[in-house]
Amino acid sequence: MLDLFAIVIDSERLRLIPTSHVYSQEIFTEFTPGITTFMFPKPPDVIDETLEFIRSAREEMNQQSSLQIVVLSKPTGEFLGCGGIHRIDGETPELGIWIKASAHGNKFGREAVAALTGWARANLAFDYLTYPVDRRNFASRQIPESLGGLVEAEYEKTNQSGTILDILEYRIYSSETQSQSTGFS
Repeated sequence: MLDLFAIVIDSERLRLIPTSHVYSQEIFTEFTPGITTFMFPKPPDVIDETLEFIRSAREEMNQQSSLQIVVLSKPTGEFLGCGGIHRIDGETPELGIWIKASAHGNKFGREAVAALTGWARANLAFDYLTYPVDRRNFASRQIPESLGGLVEAEYEKTNQSGTILDILEYRIYSSETQSQSTGFS
């Protein structure tokens, strides 16, 4: 069994560590309406909602069902955002990431998801990773595309703020099953 609370994933510029209450103020401040425009969750109204998210995320890690991380700058330790892999105990885990607005444009999201994907390939048994993204979120669509992800489903989903999202579900296959992918059908 993996100790998800001991995981540290380093990439060239980033360090991914388990979500904790240490970052509650940064998560609360940076998870804004602008950040969540194309995401399922809504931004918190009060810090207690952020604290509940962290408590729930840590419980899911304790149950071995999700890996929830904070994204930090490796050289400075600056908080950059959050991410994770949901349903790690299943055949189709789901990747997710958000980077604070002031750090956009640096490809931190791409680097973090690449690091999470590498970790998943080394530590999990899965058919493919899903990466759902709203069709209008062009920057986020580049993340799974850079990793060879293919759109294999399309659907609408209403987010917690009441907005209808037009989802493209990318699938990033494990190295063993990559050749089995057929693309969207």
